[in-house]
Amino acid sequence: MPGPIYTVKNQQWQVPAFQYIEFFKKRSNICVCTPVINEGQRIQNLLERMRSLNLMDNIDVLIADGGSTDGSLEDSYLQKMRVRTLLTKMGPGKLSAQMRMAMAYAIEEGYTGFVFIDGNNKDDPEAIPRFISKLEEGYDFVQGSRHMPGGRGINTPPSRHYGVKYLHSPLISLAARRRFTDTTNGFRAYSARLLLDPRVQPFRDIFWSYEILFYLAIRASRLGFLVTEIPTTRAYPANEKTPTKISPVRGSFNLLKILFRSVFIGYDPQGNKVKGKTI
Repeated sequence: MPGPIYTVKNQQWQVPAFQYIEFFKKRSNICVCTPVINEGQRIQNLLERMRSLNLMDNIDVLIADGGSTDGSLEDSYLQKMRVRTLLTKMGPGKLSAQMRMAMAYAIEEGYTGFVFIDGNNKDDPEAIPRFISKLEEGYDFVQGSRHMPGGRGINTPPSRHYGVKYLHSPLISLAARRRFTDTTNGFRAYSARLLLDPRVQPFRDIFWSYEILFYLAIRASRLGFLVTEIPTTRAYPANEKTPTKISPVRGSFNLLKILFRSVFIGYDPQGNKVKGKTI
């Protein structure tokens, strides 16, 4: 059943229109946000894994739905899984728009940090408490990595493995001026302090698909926020179609365009300059 339309209090933010249903009261200062669209059994498997780890007992979980039509997010099921809020995007945009929606709602609800984990059940939610610990220690951006010591990439398609390791991560690291090892991994965390800094301004319509992922990694590092990586496990299903929203040709080409734009032009709201230098 559709919920009411959410009214964003900060009128300066560009956030897609969305509906929301709150199943439970706010219980934690840090929340877990899960972007999803038509993931079917995969999102349910992820929620059940999270519940089996007793994560729902102490951590609020928000679902940032891009407009699923597969019946995987029924109200009664989400209540059973102890999901706190379902957000359903009505306005335009893809992943970055879903993330802006979740961030805006979470900030206005008073959360101080946000852990993002994809809804396709590739990431091991066992790492969520470690992300939360890093936020509580004062870190502003925490990147999950399958390529650092202790991390694991299971059944990763070769094109993705080599593309991330030898193209994407080196370029993002170059722009960020620090080494990242797994820059396409959506398992990551942000502080409200980072997102609310006027030099960052993530609530802009220019962030449509994957732009915000690359931008925030670069921006947080270049502005001197506390940044770190932690080891995580990311497993692709064996002998099954790769769960992804990126088409092999057009999607990969668009991803490369976003990567090069992020690295060589940037999305800086203040004229692409940080301390007098272009970003």
